[in-house]
Amino acid sequence: MSQLPIVVPSVLNGLTTGAIYALVALGLTLIYGVLHIINFAHGSLLMLAMFGVFFLHKLAGLDPYLALLVVPPACFVAGYALQRGVIARASHGKDHNILLVTLGIAIAIENVAIYFWRSDTRTLDLSYAFDTVNLGVALVALPRVVAFAGALVVAGGLWLFMARTDLGRAIRAVAKERQGARVVGIDVEHVFAMSFAIGTACVGVAACLLMPTFYVTPQVGHSFVLIAFTVVVLGGMGSFPGALAGGLIIGVTESLCGLFLGESLGQIGIFAIFIAILLLRPSGLLGHRA
Repeated sequence: MSQLPIVVPSVLNGLTTGAIYALVALGLTLIYGVLHIINFAHGSLLMLAMFGVFFLHKLAGLDPYLALLVVPPACFVAGYALQRGVIARASHGKDHNILLVTLGIAIAIENVAIYFWRSDTRTLDLSYAFDTVNLGVALVALPRVVAFAGALVVAGGLWLFMARTDLGRAIRAVAKERQGARVVGIDVEHVFAMSFAIGTACVGVAACLLMPTFYVTPQVGHSFVLIAFTVVVLGGMGSFPGALAGGLIIGVTESLCGLFLGESLGQIGIFAIFIAILLLRPSGLLGHRA
């Protein structure tokens, strides 16, 4: 009981961090669920979106939360163009080629970012960055509460979109049976591009929610995409509820390990869970066996 006053805030901070992990993983699991490939460029696209939020604030004075009106739509357009104009053409319809193409895109984006912006760490100085919200059992930073709520709204909106719209049903049809969807008249190439675009828009939202409390460098995408891969595997490849649950579990695990083992060992629990889930339930918590 004596540890409860420090454990509860740690769990709450883990939940808010995990919501961001889930948001990044939602885009990754959507792309995997439809294209059946791992998008190695996901972290680099997140990094570009975070730089976009940073420069919109520095050059135009736009608040990161107002940047939600600009960055995710821009990411959507960029993701659609990237898939139709580069990935689809360079891969020639072969899944293993897509892996190599996205890896090449990631390397190119990161090196261009290093060339223009160096490896300097950049942060935003915002008046509300250190404001807190009293949740009764603990004080939680206001930007973390906003990020948590925003991630839940996006996850719920994405689930409704997939369940209730014609495009959502088309995406699910292509994910289930690509050739069958083509036979009944679904434009499979357009669905591929839309799925990639929506997944990229998710990292745009994540960038806007991250920047009030996080930093950006050309290498920042690495840590997030590694954790996002773990979240996707934990929750189940292609499962949206699984990605959300997995993100929250990973966030709390990282926070508690950092509390009891030290900040430098905070991520050891993440990879312990990753190994355990591969050994005990390879399909993930909410995934389905192939």
